Amino acid sequence: MNDGLQALRQTEQALAGSRLWSAVTVVAETGSTNEDLVAAARAGAAEGDVLVAERQTRGRGRLNREWLSEPAAALTFSLLLRPVAVPAAARGWLPLLAGVAVAAGIRGETGLAVGLKWPNDVLGSTGKLAGILAEQVGDAVVVGIGINVSRSPQDLPTATCLAALGADADRAALLAAILRAFEHWYLRWTGTVRPGDAVSSGLRAEYLRLCVTLGRDVRVELPGGGVLSGRAGDVDEFGRLLVAGEGGVAAVSAGDVVHVR
Repeated sequence: MNDGLQALRQTEQALAGSRLWSAVTVVAETGSTNEDLVAAARAGAAEGDVLVAERQTRGRGRLNREWLSEPAAALTFSLLLRPVAVPAAARGWLPLLAGVAVAAGIRGETGLAVGLKWPNDVLGSTGKLAGILAEQVGDAVVVGIGINVSRSPQDLPTATCLAALGADADRAALLAAILRAFEHWYLRWTGTVRPGDAVSSGLRAEYLRLCVTLGRDVRVELPGGGVLSGRAGDVDEFGRLLVAGEGGVAAVSAGDVVHVR
C-alpha cells in the first residue's frame, strides 16, 4: 500500500461526527466506483457510503464518456445518497449541489478561483478540472466525482489539472474538504421546510455565484442530437439552464454546454 492510499484511508477519521457520511472505503483499483455503489444501492445499502479508488478502469462521465484514472493522477470517488424527502422534480439540483461542493473544496484547499460550467463541470483558468456524474437508482442517487490532480487526461485537450495550475494539492485533505462542503449543502437542501428547495436553502444563490456560464453565448448539444444556441441567462428553481435564442427562452434540463465566447 502506497502513502497515497494510506493517507486517503484516514479520511473517515477526519470526518468523525459527520451527520451524513457513515463509511469511507478506499480501494487500490476498481472498474467504476459508480458501478460499485449502484450495486450497493440496489442491495439496500444506507445513505452515506463513500467509495474512493486510486485507479479506475471503467470510469464514466456525462454522456457516457470514458473517464480513466491512473494512480495518484486524480481523485476519484462516488457517494451514495437517499434524498427520499426531496420531490422528484427538485432532484435535478443534486448534481449542481455536487458541483458547488467540489468547487468549494478546491477553492478552500488550493486558493484557485475555480468556477462551474452548467451543470457541474469544474473549470480552472485553462480548462476542465473535474467532472461529475449522478445516477438515479430507485430512491437512491449515486454521485461520481473525478478531479484531475497531477495529470490531465491526454484524450481531453480542453482539460487541465491542479498541478498545471500551480496547486500542490493533498488529495486526502481535498477529499475531506469536499465531503464537508457536500454535507453542509446537502443537509441544508434536504432539511428546509420544503426539502429540495434550492432557493430557501441558499443553494441556488451559491450556485449562481460560482457559475461562469451565465451571461455568455453558448451552444448546447442536447441528448437527442439537437443543438440549441443562444445566451445563457439564468438557472431556474429546478436547476435548468435558461437559454434565450431566436425562438424565445428555452429551459434545458440536460445537455453539453460549449461556451462560444
